Amino acid sequence: MSGSTESIVAIGTRKGLWIARSDDRRTWSVEGPHFLMSEVASVAIDTRAGRSTVLAGVKSWHWGPTVQTSDDGGRTFTESADRAVAFPSDTETALERIWQLTPDPNDDDVVWAGVEPHALFRSADGGRHYDLVRGLWNHPHRPRWEPGFGGGAVHTIVAEPGHPEALLVAMSAGGVYRSSDSGASWSASNPGIRAYFLPDDEYPEFGQCVHKVARGVDGELFAQNHKGVYRSGDRGQSWQSIADGLPTDFGFTILAHPRRPGVVWNVPVADDGERIPPDAHLQVQRSDDSGRSWRMQADGLPTDSFTCVLRDAACTDAGDDDEPVGVYLGTRNGDVFASVDEGESFERIVTQLPDVLVVRAARVPCRETA
Repeated sequence: MSGSTESIVAIGTRKGLWIARSDDRRTWSVEGPHFLMSEVASVAIDTRAGRSTVLAGVKSWHWGPTVQTSDDGGRTFTESADRAVAFPSDTETALERIWQLTPDPNDDDVVWAGVEPHALFRSADGGRHYDLVRGLWNHPHRPRWEPGFGGGAVHTIVAEPGHPEALLVAMSAGGVYRSSDSGASWSASNPGIRAYFLPDDEYPEFGQCVHKVARGVDGELFAQNHKGVYRSGDRGQSWQSIADGLPTDFGFTILAHPRRPGVVWNVPVADDGERIPPDAHLQVQRSDDSGRSWRMQADGLPTDSFTCVLRDAACTDAGDDDEPVGVYLGTRNGDVFASVDEGESFERIVTQLPDVLVVRAARVPCRETA
């Protein structure tokens, strides 16, 4: 099978990692678990420079958190003898969890890691070792960043192809921060994002509870907040609400089309107190006009459903230029759904896994066989 490719979906859960594989994105085989009884809260599939590397942020309840690496598409994993991610001793801080792993689109050797407590790390060797980004750690706002319900963490990292100096992070509950010098310095960037839970100022400089930010095309960004859905057309300098037309403005995740401007998917949750799908119907809301209008996509998704999709338990793949993008959802009751037609229909590809925390999909080179 030399020269051919396969689609893989990496599924991180409360109790391990599973890998689904397919030649056509319709028929899937499932491998795993890796790291059984360890939490896998972050995964990245690195396809840069012909790689088929899977990076997993694994938390052992005995040994603590680290990054495990596979160079064969998730079949086998290795861990460095040293901790891949660790706070320097002068910070007097212990690592709780690795929430995000993001290969940089502008440098084939750089990988970013967002962690709990609120911090950003950078790897210059493809994800084997990471260094603390001091510019964000030393920000004067940091002592006032509060933990969200799921903890205090940098959970979103957005790097834009063609703009190596630009970087954006989002955190609960601190808001959006931007850097224009590759992470050396940072500024809060939340104009227009509401923090309804703050009694004195609902539009503060920082302190918003951002749940997820997705990068679209040509600098367009989309954000799902703790109540509030937003769009930015200026790379995160300002934000406008696009929640009108959605069944609810609460949710955890948001996705953007990697090639088509204005195409965005939202996975609504009925209420921040109930945290179930609207009308108990698991669904995706899609916009083709940057959030000015929305329509439901739910063919193949269950009704009488009382689960939900967490912030990183949804993704798209890149697809090929001549085929639709795949859309993938993982639920808290252990189901994973795949759509090969950009959300028009879904099929369940995995069921009865533990609570799904992260889903990542990509096309990688097939392993050569005799």
